[in-house]
Amino acid sequence: MHLNPYGEYAVRLAVDIVNDPPTDAVEFEQRCLDAGMSDDTVAMHTDLARAAAFFDEWLTVIDAPTHDQRALALNALLAQTSAYPRLTNHADDGWHLHYRDPELPLADVVRALVSVGTALHLVGRGMHRLGRCDAADCDRVYADFSRTGKQRYCGTACSNRDAVRRHRAKATAPSS
Repeated sequence: MHLNPYGEYAVRLAVDIVNDPPTDAVEFEQRCLDAGMSDDTVAMHTDLARAAAFFDEWLTVIDAPTHDQRALALNALLAQTSAYPRLTNHADDGWHLHYRDPELPLADVVRALVSVGTALHLVGRGMHRLGRCDAADCDRVYADFSRTGKQRYCGTACSNRDAVRRHRAKATAPSS
């Protein structure tokens, strides 16, 4: 049996979806496939409105001001997941662990995967490893997968733009 890397691909999928929401169910399904979900899971009925509502709830985890509040928000999401973990045998991939009942609609599968993945990410890497970009003109979400655990920006563009802004502010500040 291998353990699915729910803590990474599911969190990356969530960040991708909240930062750039899909315009229709077909795009949502394709992005789930591109993130690593199996064809049989994505083939389930897609209710994009339910999935969008879940991602709005997931943002409460991101925006929680303390680790304790973050844990409470995430525990509320985990309480709504579909089922207990279960072993599943896929012919092409062998035995592995699923955190959902079979035959669930895609929105419910995503709820379970992202909730469990977020929990694994936070307990495995640190409760501070999710956030919103520190750039003044950006509110995009990031998940910190770095070795140092000090990510503050959604990406290189915002990091560079903020560094230039700080440099210019320092260069034009009056000397003491």
